Amino acid sequence: MEIRQLTCICCPMGCSLQVRQKDGGVEVAGNRCRRGAVYGEKEVTNPVRTVTTTVRLKGGGVVPVKTRGEIPKGKMMEIVKELKALEVKGPVHIGETVLEDAAGTGVPVVATACG
Repeated sequence: MEIRQLTCICCPMGCSLQVRQKDGGVEVAGNRCRRGAVYGEKEVTNPVRTVTTTVRLKGGGVVPVKTRGEIPKGKMMEIVKELKALEVKGPVHIGETVLEDAAGTGVPVVATACG
């Protein structure tokens, strides 16, 4: 049974986690709160992330954006490439969708500031 060493990213504590898959389940040690246990289990079974970056505005400038929800970690680079190729017409408002379906995940990308 392989033990994965992780650093929890759920809060500033940064707990050192030891995660082991065992008998169809997951065992997490080193966490100081429940969020760390949930993070450790999720990270070895179905890792997800929120993507944050910027998108170019037609005529110049950029607007910060993020995925509205978590996406599979393996889709991150595909989404970043889609957003790099995207250019949106301003003005853009906070919460406005700039990409409906990021890399076929069903998760939209929204502006996090005006641009």
